[in-house]
This record gives sequence, structure tokens and C-alpha cells, in this order.
Amino acid sequence: DLVSLAPQNSVVMLENLRFHPGEENNEPEFAEELAALADVYVNDAFGTAHRAHASTFGITRHLDSAVGLLMERELHMLGKALENPARPFSVALGGAKVSDKIRMIEHLAGKVDTFLIGGGMASAFLATQGLAVGASRIEDAGLKHARNVTRMSKERGFNLIIPSDVVIADRFKRDASSKTVISSNICEPWLIMDIGDETARRYGNELQRSNTIFWNGPMGVFEWESFSKGTTSVARSVARAAGTSIIGGGSTADAVYTLGLEKDMSHVSTGGGASLEYLEGRDLPGVSAIQDA
Repeated sequence: DLVSLAPQNSVVMLENLRFHPGEENNEPEFAEELAALADVYVNDAFGTAHRAHASTFGITRHLDSAVGLLMERELHMLGKALENPARPFSVALGGAKVSDKIRMIEHLAGKVDTFLIGGGMASAFLATQGLAVGASRIEDAGLKHARNVTRMSKERGFNLIIPSDVVIADRFKRDASSKTVISSNICEPWLIMDIGDETARRYGNELQRSNTIFWNGPMGVFEWESFSKGTTSVARSVARAAGTSIIGGGSTADAVYTLGLEKDMSHVSTGGGASLEYLEGRDLPGVSAIQDA
């Protein structure tokens, strides 16, 4: 038993708990076994707070529990954006699917002044304007969600800004031929890979005048240099903004760290999925379990 044999003031790191079937199933017996190894439980893993696993949820039924300093900061920064954001409040959204972001948009609609749309999900919003999007993929639900958000923007009074120009490629490859066109000039077999320079400037101007910014999702296929310019431009605009800037973890955080801009942001979240669910207004089991313990 490594824990019982460990010298005082030492640290014992367990194997990846997901290898145990009782972890993700939140089996009470496994949670009790984990609890038997300790006197106090501290959860500082915000990135797993949206999962009700034995090591994040079940264990709190057996031990005095608390959140760590990182978790505390995550909840403070994201809670500030949810409860009382300084206005204007702008949200920049990228990523592949509208359906991944729709609940957050609906939940924040009454607090946000401007949504800036990029990434693969921009295709659905362009299509709602009657524009052709070439070979860009649009999920069936995505078009419906985009129409609903467009309608919501008029009813709730927030600005919804979509790309006026885009970078398109003739195939989804790193070395594909590419060009920048206005958003009304996309045709087969081309597909959208990034926002264009004019859109990046417009988004930058909007972000510069914002007092609260939340950014989740790259503006294009950031991993490939030819299609990283939009994400880079938005990242630098967020970094220059004087207001509070919150980066929503995941690939967005990866982009910020790759560019070396993390110190210029107010907060870079460690949890992509967790931060998104928190801003959707959903309960985070790893947090509520400690609050109830």
C-alpha cells in the first residue's frame, strides 16, 4: 500500500483512474475505496468538473471536501461573466458545430451585447442569409439553430456579426490551394477554412471596445498555418483589450499558449467542456458535490 507506506510530507500519484471501470460509472464501492486513502478531499481539476465520476463526485460523500485555488479562480472568473459582466460584453465563438454552442448562446443572450461568429459554425449562419457555402459541411441541426439565433438576436436586441469575407480552400488539406473571397462568392468545391482579413479587423475593433470578452473556439483551422491568421488576429485583439478577457479552454487555450499570449489574458480556463457547460447555466457535478458535502 503506497499510501500507508509513504513518508510524511510526501506525494503519491495514482494511476489514471479512468482505467478502472468504477471511475466513470461513479460506483459507490470504488468511491469509498478512494476515500479510504485520505482524510480530506480537495478538487482542483476544473477540466473534469462537468463529469460525475467516482473521483470527482462519489468521493465527496465520504470525506470533508473543498475546491482548490485553481477551481476557485475558474468559478470566480466565469461566474463574474455570468452574473454581472461589465458592458459591453462580447462573445467570440468558433468551432465546428452550432449545436455545441447553442445552449450557451441562449443562456447568455440577455447579458451579451455582441456575438462574433467564426470557425466551421460560420457556414450555418451564412447559409441562413441565403449565401452558398460551397463544400462546407453544415449539420442539419446547425442550420435550424443558426436560424433560431438570428431570430433571437432581433428579439433580444444583441448584435450578431458573421464573416463578411472568408478564406476558402479547394480541399480539406494542409497544402490545399486557398484564396480569400467575400462571403457571397463561395462556390463548389471550395470550403471555408478561416475568417478573412476584413472580418478579423471588424472583430478586432469590436473586441477592443469591449469591457468583458469570452472566447471559445478558433476562427479557422488554426493547426494549419495557412488557415491560422484569423485565430491569430482575434487572439491578439483579445490580448490588447483593456477589459476582462476569458479564454474558454480546449483548442482556444491551445491557440493562446501557442502564440505566447496567455499572460495578456485575464483568465485562460483549464476546462473547455466544463467552462462551456458552466456558461450554459448547467450544474457541474464536481462543484455541486462539494457544495452539498
